[in-house]
Amino acid sequence: MANAPLSSADLILHPQWLLPIAPHNRLLERCSLAIKDGVICALAPRAQIESHWQAKQVVELPGQVLMPGLVNCHNHAAMSLLAGFADDLPLMTWLNEHIWPAEGQWVDADFVTDGTTRSIAEMLLGGTTCFSDMYFFPEAAARVVNESGIRAQITFPLLDFPNRWAADIDEGLRKGLSLFDDYKDHPRISIGFGPHAPYTLSDQSLARIAVLANELQAPVHIHLHETAQEIADSLQQYGQRPIARLVELGLLSPQTQCVHMTQIADEDLSLLQETGAKVIHCPESNLKLASGFCPVQRLLDAGIEVGLGTDGAASNNNVDMFGELHTAALLAKAVAGDARALSAEAALYMATLGGAKTLGLDSQIGSLELGKQADMIALSLDQLLSSPSHRITSNLVYRPGSYRVQHVWVSGKALVSEGALTQLDPVEISRTTTGWQHRIKPQGFHS
Repeated sequence: MANAPLSSADLILHPQWLLPIAPHNRLLERCSLAIKDGVICALAPRAQIESHWQAKQVVELPGQVLMPGLVNCHNHAAMSLLAGFADDLPLMTWLNEHIWPAEGQWVDADFVTDGTTRSIAEMLLGGTTCFSDMYFFPEAAARVVNESGIRAQITFPLLDFPNRWAADIDEGLRKGLSLFDDYKDHPRISIGFGPHAPYTLSDQSLARIAVLANELQAPVHIHLHETAQEIADSLQQYGQRPIARLVELGLLSPQTQCVHMTQIADEDLSLLQETGAKVIHCPESNLKLASGFCPVQRLLDAGIEVGLGTDGAASNNNVDMFGELHTAALLAKAVAGDARALSAEAALYMATLGGAKTLGLDSQIGSLELGKQADMIALSLDQLLSSPSHRITSNLVYRPGSYRVQHVWVSGKALVSEGALTQLDPVEISRTTTGWQHRIKPQGFHS
């Protein structure tokens, strides 16, 4: 009797270890994975894959662990051109006296194109396959995302005062809704609302955004409870905490992504639970700006979904998600006063499937499961700086290093191969970035 014909795939990967994240957060050995049309179509022991599948490309990954790509839930990607521009300053001084003046002079479509390209290159080399962005000229950012091959949620910025992209909230909404229509069927790009913060928008504007977002079932991405001063100012001006104000205006829902949340009282926690809103934790930016500490373990214990973000490079100086999850794991223990808080496995979950859930993308990405998009990374663990590796999940979190990222795929397409970008030109990106550095620095917006 003749053997049954082999099923065809586009790509087969043979890693030494496989960390699927779900359905069980456990490490697999001698398991392989097959991809067809950008989707994971088989995950099984190597011998089973070899006896049932054939592919146009077969990649051996000795000494490497294959896992889902990291999800950076909060970035202002174009601000990579402002990394190190205004350091060692509190948030409002940093914003009012340095960042906003610089943006007012320099930010345009070219700035966003070049800065977003720079940020995407760094994210890909560090193992990030999906990110959420909030910045001016989102149409330029979306074009770069489309061309680069990465996955992204692009949220269009909304403020009551004039900026380089929109004269007022009306123009911002008009442009943003047009962008939403342009990308509503895109396989890798989703568009959402990006109200900057409660303190930069009126009740009327926030209520309008709530109605539109609900009608479109679109995500809402907002800075919230970032500092103690924000809470104090809101209590003085509105007689209530910012999150309570948003609930009253109808803006908090399961589609709402609350960025920072360093100030959480019991009543705030209850509102997050009641509304199903998500939280995005940006530990390194919060630390650098001395904004406060997000009580991550407390949120997780309350059943609230928490994703992880780097924030923009202007308030972090990098967009390295492995560094971010390392900081998050250590900080959570100090904040909780418990060494068991945010274990290595929990931190990896937060940076992958937890992030995907926060962005509403968990049916597509975040774990290596049948039917999901093949957004994956392979990291080398047989290097000197990675040994010994008694427990791989511990090694990935507590001995982080983006230098270990060898391969990155999004929807099965290789964007990093053998540690090198395949779609973006690092020499050209460096040249362009240096050009912006020379242009901006002489103007005096430098600290």
